[in-house]
Amino acid sequence: MRSSQVNSLRLSLPSAVLKKEEPVSDFGFSKKLRLLGAADFQPVFKNTRYKVSCQQLLVLATDSGTPFPRLGLVIAKKNIAKAVQRNRVKRLLRESFRHNQSLLPTLDIVILARGGLGALSNEQIRRKIERHWVDITQKARKKSDTRETENAG
Repeated sequence: MRSSQVNSLRLSLPSAVLKKEEPVSDFGFSKKLRLLGAADFQPVFKNTRYKVSCQQLLVLATDSGTPFPRLGLVIAKKNIAKAVQRNRVKRLLRESFRHNQSLLPTLDIVILARGGLGALSNEQIRRKIERHWVDITQKARKKSDTRETENAG
């Protein structure tokens, strides 16, 4: 087929056929799902309602004013010296958040890395953060259930 034939064929096809429709994904990590500036992080640090921790991670959360959970990461050079390891840890934490965001309550969540996190394997980090998602969700549900019973009674 010559290029002129291809061009005439393109002109005759509807535009919807030519454009490849991207599937809508719930697993994105757009800017609206991130805590970006100091103004976003400050309420979480000042008004922490939920706290879950282990030796390598600290997860702080507070109720969000948005209809979806948001994530902020604090991965200090002091705790994970090599940039490669810091980037690996951030990638794993973001990936876990993306996959679990539909299960999480509407919270602003800040994850702080502690020393030793960079030395863990990918699977160990995944297991730790998955456990923290479960714990933070349970704590948030428990507090919302007690608030509902107080309001009802």
